[in-house]
Amino acid sequence: MALALSACIGGSQGRSGPSSGGGGYRAVSDTPVKIGKPYKVRGVTYAPRTNPRYDRLGYASWYGSESGSTTANGERFRPHGISAAHTTLPLPTYAEVTSLDTGKTILVRINDRGPFATGRGLIIDLSRGAADQLGVRRQGIAAVRVRVVQPPERDRQRLREGRPAAERSRVPARELQRLKAKLDRAGLR
Repeated sequence: MALALSACIGGSQGRSGPSSGGGGYRAVSDTPVKIGKPYKVRGVTYAPRTNPRYDRLGYASWYGSESGSTTANGERFRPHGISAAHTTLPLPTYAEVTSLDTGKTILVRINDRGPFATGRGLIIDLSRGAADQLGVRRQGIAAVRVRVVQPPERDRQRLREGRPAAERSRVPARELQRLKAKLDRAGLR
């Protein structure tokens, strides 16, 4: 356990996806689902658990230089893939991530643990490919909504193969205003 966590803490917050050079992609599976025991990182205890109603506002960051590292569920991280890391959701979990600045929504496959930075309201780490698809890579950190979803099998298959899922509808401006106000009331903006 300590070895696995040290890999996550040391910057191996990897995600799965296609390699940038083509070829060599190894298929991944959604089974077995890994929840794991509570663990401690930098003095904070995290208790992984199933939460099918997970729906949170906060911030996303992204990582992309750990190509080839192993994710917490044993997959190979591919920075250009559409995946993410979360501290407590089961691995893998599928989630919709919406940029509160643009209303763009993407589907990601969570297959790693993170983010472990405290005090910044970070709730998810995106792979570089996911940050690009969401349009938040240049920002570094972006206000987001993250919701656990059960997507159709064709979208799951695309993400397991390292490809983006089908495009999702943008969130209307009025809903974005409501979500931003809620983030403000929570003291996170």
